[in-house]
Amino acid sequence: MTINMNFHLQFPIPAFSEKLNYNQQSIFVGSCFSENIGELMKRYKFNCIINPNGILYNPYSISKAINRYIENKTLNDNDLFFSNEQWNSWEHHSCYSANDKAVCLKQINDSIQATHSYLKNTDWLFITWGSAFVYRNIETEKLVSNCHKVPQKRFEKQILSAQEIVSDYQLLLNKLKQLYPNLKIVFTVSPVRYVRDGVVENNLSKAHLISAVHKLINEFDYAYYFPAYEIVIDELRDYRFYKSDLVHPSEQAVEYVFEKLKNTLLDEQAIATFEKIKEIIKAKEHLPFNKDSLEFKKFKQIFLEKCNQLSNQFPSIDLSNEVLYFKR
Repeated sequence: MTINMNFHLQFPIPAFSEKLNYNQQSIFVGSCFSENIGELMKRYKFNCIINPNGILYNPYSISKAINRYIENKTLNDNDLFFSNEQWNSWEHHSCYSANDKAVCLKQINDSIQATHSYLKNTDWLFITWGSAFVYRNIETEKLVSNCHKVPQKRFEKQILSAQEIVSDYQLLLNKLKQLYPNLKIVFTVSPVRYVRDGVVENNLSKAHLISAVHKLINEFDYAYYFPAYEIVIDELRDYRFYKSDLVHPSEQAVEYVFEKLKNTLLDEQAIATFEKIKEIIKAKEHLPFNKDSLEFKKFKQIFLEKCNQLSNQFPSIDLSNEVLYFKR
C-alpha cells in the first residue's frame, strides 16, 4: 500500500491571458492585504500607487473611491467632520486625518487629483475586497468607509449581498472600459479574517465577496481573479503563517502569495528583470564585515554596473537609491 506523504495542498492557478511588465503602471486599491502586495511591487521597482484613500475594506467604498478618481471629484469643507481632536473624512482612512482642517482637505484632494492623472496611463487596477459588511451613518444615512472610532451607536451595520456588489461593479467596470479601453482589472479577496464581525459572520461575508467576483469575471473578459484568499486559507492552512493576532497573514505568507502572483501575472522578460532587481536589492541590504575592504569596494562596483545596465535597458525603473548606495 502506498502512503501519501504530501502534507502541503497545492492547486494550479491559471496564467492570465495578458501579462504585466516593467513599462506598465498599476494601482492597488482595497484592504491592508492589497497594501502588502502593492508595497512588494514597489520594493521590486514596479511603477504603482497604493491606496490613494488609505485602506478600504468593503466593495462599495472601493467603488466610490475609484469613481472619484475617474471624475476627479474632490472634497469640500462640508465633507469633513471633527472627532477625537482631528478632522476626518468618512471616505478615507485615518492616515489622512489631521489637526488642521485645511491640511486634511489638501492632502485628500491632492491624492484624488494625482490618482486621476495617473489613472489615464494605468494598465492594471488591482482591487482587494476585505469584507461585505458596511456601516451606515444613522445621521446622514450614508455608508462610510471608516468609522474613525466614532461610537458604534451612531452606525447601522449591514451586509452587502452578492447581487448588490455585482450591480455596483457592472456599472463601474463598464465605465472604466469606456474611458480606459486598455485597462485590466484584477480582483482579489483578502485572506485577513475579520473576527470582530464574528467567525461565522466573517465566513458569510467572504462567501458574498467570492460569489460576486466570480459573476463579474465571467461577464467581463478584461477582469481576472487571483486566488490570494484560497492560497492562504487552503494551501498554507496553518496558524504559523499568521501574525500573533491570528488573523493577519505573516510576512512569510504575504511573500508566498506574491511569488504566486508573480508567476501568474508577469511576462517572461519581467520575471527575468525582477530576478535581477531582487539580486541588486539583496546586495544593497548586505552587511559587510569590513565596509572599507577592497573586496567590498569591488562588490559595490559590480552592482553599480548592474544598476546602470538595467537603467539603460529600462529607463522607467528607478534605481537611483541603489546607484547612490553603490557609489558611496
